[in-house]
Amino acid sequence: MAAENPVERLQEEATCPVCLEYFTEPVSVECGHNFCRACISQCWEGSDTATSCPQCRETVQQGNLRPNRQLANVVEITKQLSLQAVKGAGGDGVCERHQEALKLFCEEDQTPICVVCDRSRAHRTHTVVPIEEAAQEYKERIQAHLKTLREEREKLLGLKVTGERNCREYLKQTQTERQKIVSEFQQLQQFLEEQERLLLAQLEKLDKEIVRIQNENVSKLSEQISRLSELISELQGKCQKPASQFLQDARTTLSRCEKGKFQQPEEISPELEERVSGFCQKTIVLMEILGKFKDTLPSELERKRGELFGAHRQVNVTLDPDTAHPILILSEDRKSVRWGDTQQQLPNNPERFDTVPYVLGCEGFTSGRHCWEVEVGAGRCWVVGVARESVGRKGRISPSPEGGIWAVERWEGQFQALTSPVTPLPLSRAPSRIRVCLDCDRGQVTFIDAGDEAPIFTFPPGSVPGERIRPWFWVWRGSRLCLCP
Repeated sequence: MAAENPVERLQEEATCPVCLEYFTEPVSVECGHNFCRACISQCWEGSDTATSCPQCRETVQQGNLRPNRQLANVVEITKQLSLQAVKGAGGDGVCERHQEALKLFCEEDQTPICVVCDRSRAHRTHTVVPIEEAAQEYKERIQAHLKTLREEREKLLGLKVTGERNCREYLKQTQTERQKIVSEFQQLQQFLEEQERLLLAQLEKLDKEIVRIQNENVSKLSEQISRLSELISELQGKCQKPASQFLQDARTTLSRCEKGKFQQPEEISPELEERVSGFCQKTIVLMEILGKFKDTLPSELERKRGELFGAHRQVNVTLDPDTAHPILILSEDRKSVRWGDTQQQLPNNPERFDTVPYVLGCEGFTSGRHCWEVEVGAGRCWVVGVARESVGRKGRISPSPEGGIWAVERWEGQFQALTSPVTPLPLSRAPSRIRVCLDCDRGQVTFIDAGDEAPIFTFPPGSVPGERIRPWFWVWRGSRLCLCP
C-alpha cells in the first residue's frame, strides 16, 4: 500500500526489505537494492560466490557489497523526523527501538507497538489492532467491571450501614436492659434488706422469749433442788437416830416429804412454739424463692440474649476424612483431630488439602443460625473457624476472608482473628472451649469463650458470602481439637 504522507514514504524507503526495520549498516548490491549488512549476509550464507538479490532475484556477486553511507544518514534523519512528528501530534508514545509512534496494540504480548514492530518477525504472526480500538475495547471491559465493583461496594456499604444501625439498636436495647436490671436489683436489694431486718428482729424477740423462759425454769429448778437436798440430808440424819428418837414426829416428817415432791418446770407455751414453727416455715419458703431465683436468672438472661441476637441451633459436627491433610490423624468417631508423626498414604482426591494441615467438617450450611463447640484444651497452635465450600484445596491457601476462610487462631501465646491484616485479640485468659456461632442469613460468624460466655471476635454482618459454609479446622504439632457433643 502506498504511504499516506511523505514521512511515511520516507520511513518505507529507510526500511530494510528483509528485516522490515530501519537499516542498520546499509549496503548496496550490484543491482542497486539496499539491505542491512547482517540481513544480506544471512541470506547469502552457505551460497557460492555468485548469488541472487533477495528483492529482484538478479544474479550478483557477493564480494561487490558497497556501504551506503548516504542511506545511513537518511535513516537517522528519518528517525528524528518520525520522533518530531509524534511529539508534535501529541501521540501515545514512541517506540524505544524504532522511534516510531505507538499506533498499534499486540494482543498476544499485551503491549503497544509501532508500524515497524508490526512488520517485524517478533509480531508478524500476532493479532494486532489499532491502539485506539484496543483502548476502547479494554475501556469498555473495565467499565463493565467498574459497574460490578461499584454495585458490590454499594452492597457492602449498605450492609455496613445496616450493621451499624443494628449495632446501635442492640446497644440501645442493652442500655435499656442495663437500666432496668440496675433498677430492679436496687429494688430487690432494698426489699431483701428490709425482709432481712424484719426476720432478724423477729428472731431476736423469739430468742429473748426463749431465754426468759429458760432462765425462769432454771431458777425454779435450782430452788427446788436446794430444798430437796436439805430435806434429803435431814431425813438421812433422822434415819440414823435411835428408834425412840426416830419415831418422834414421824408423822410430821412424812407429811413434809409428801409436800416436798418435785414440781415440773414451765414448758414452752404452744403460742411460742407456733411462732417458732411459723418463722421456720417462712424461712423455708423464702429460701425456696431465692433458690428458684438463682436457678432461673441465668436462663432468663440467656433468653433475653437470644431475643436480642437470635437463637443459634446447636449442631453435631463431624470431621470429613476426604478433606483432611495426610499428616492429620482423625479419631474413629471423627470428633477429634491431631498432628501425626508421619504423613499417611491417602488418595489425592480433589477434596483433600494437600499443602497445609486443614480439615473441613462434613456439615454445610446455607441458611439459618447454627453453633458448635470445639475443645481446644491447652494446645499452643490451632485455628478454628468456617470456610466456603469452594475454598481452595491444592497449593498454598490464604487463611483469610479473601481466601474464603473466617477464623480465630492461637499461635504460641498470641491470639488473633484472621482478618487482612490479622487482628490481635487481647484475651484475659486462654479459652479451653470455643463456641462458633454462624448466622448464614446475616452473613456473620461469632466466636465465644464457652467457659465464661465472653465474646472473642465477630466478623460483622455481610462478611460471610451467601454460599454453602462448612466448619474448618487447622492443627499443628502438639495440639489436638475435639468437637464437643
